[in-house]
Amino acid sequence: MPLLWAVLLGLVLGYLRGGRISHLGNLRLRSLWLLLPPVILQLLIFPLGNRGPVIPWGTPYWHIVSYLFLLGFVAWNWRYPELLVMGAGLFLNFLAIVANGGYMPASAEALRQASQASLAQALEAEAHVGNVVLMSTKTRLNSLGDWLYLPAWVPLSSAFSVGDVILGLGAAVFLFRRMARR
Repeated sequence: MPLLWAVLLGLVLGYLRGGRISHLGNLRLRSLWLLLPPVILQLLIFPLGNRGPVIPWGTPYWHIVSYLFLLGFVAWNWRYPELLVMGAGLFLNFLAIVANGGYMPASAEALRQASQASLAQALEAEAHVGNVVLMSTKTRLNSLGDWLYLPAWVPLSSAFSVGDVILGLGAAVFLFRRMARR
């Protein structure tokens, strides 16, 4: 959800600068269809509270495939520097996911602080739920996992990673800069 807050920040700053959302329609982004499969896959494999994902089989593979689509989109649109920043964040997340067999490591404490205690409990009971694995000494690249969090008083708070921060910054700057372009 930090990505949603970054998008909102980019839109607000873009409007304050005098930009219009209609200017985004003039961008020549290639292969926009590459964004649809990862969105659908992430919705189907993400755990909702203590419930598992909609698709309980092959979750690690679907998780990796979803990131390949996103990285492909960034590769097709490399001429936008902000998308390259977003791609760097995606790549950091991709590294953590691949290093952990298709699961993103998440800190139980960060999940609790972000008011996702039911997911933290499910992870502690089963070690992995959906596309998330409990961060431990056995998981790799924990520093790239979900250990940061928005506090519970922030609407839509959640745990997130350093890659998510970079991805969000790239999205906010992209919207801020490209809304003003004609």
